[in-house]
Amino acid sequence: MNKSAFDATDLQAALAGRRVEAVVIGASAGGVEALGALLPALPAGYTLPVFCILHLPGDRESRLAELFAERLPLRVKEAVDKEAIEPGTVYFAGAGYHLSVESDFTFSVSCEPPVHFARPAIDVLMESSADAYGAGLAGILLTGANHDGAAGMAAIHAAGGLTVVQDPDEAQVATMPQSAIDRFTPHLILPLARIGALLPMLESDTHEP
Repeated sequence: MNKSAFDATDLQAALAGRRVEAVVIGASAGGVEALGALLPALPAGYTLPVFCILHLPGDRESRLAELFAERLPLRVKEAVDKEAIEPGTVYFAGAGYHLSVESDFTFSVSCEPPVHFARPAIDVLMESSADAYGAGLAGILLTGANHDGAAGMAAIHAAGGLTVVQDPDEAQVATMPQSAIDRFTPHLILPLARIGALLPMLESDTHEP
């Protein structure tokens, strides 16, 4: 393991004085399985919006929202252009388009060139979410086979948001989380089960310093 995983001191330091307003989760290879283990930790009545983005083939329709809607006690949907972001909703990026969060807390989609050979790209969603939410954003980067997400997580960190990276030793493919760790020092490096335990804790109004 690259860093002390989940002791109380690390957790308290990462959450101290923090008010999370939204969560963005990125993954690539192995991501469906990772999200399948992670998202069921979200309880009924969870109040934060959660943005999920995986690398998807551009020539086929995504069924991720439909798949996870059957597993979660929350509203789950594919993000739509110009849609206002609602609390307590899990959004998935669709196939073939970049997904961004605008300053008025709506989604936008675009056909700009792929980033790290991916469209949708994790960096695009994370960087725009960091611009919109600043210190109120929590970013989580999971398993994946390329470097997408490292710049996005660094942008979240620079904006004052919480950064959580899956332990590369546990990830199905270590390249993506390790790339983030190589670029900056995340607040927390955790195994998937511990990230699941963290998710319900993020919706506290303000964590005690």
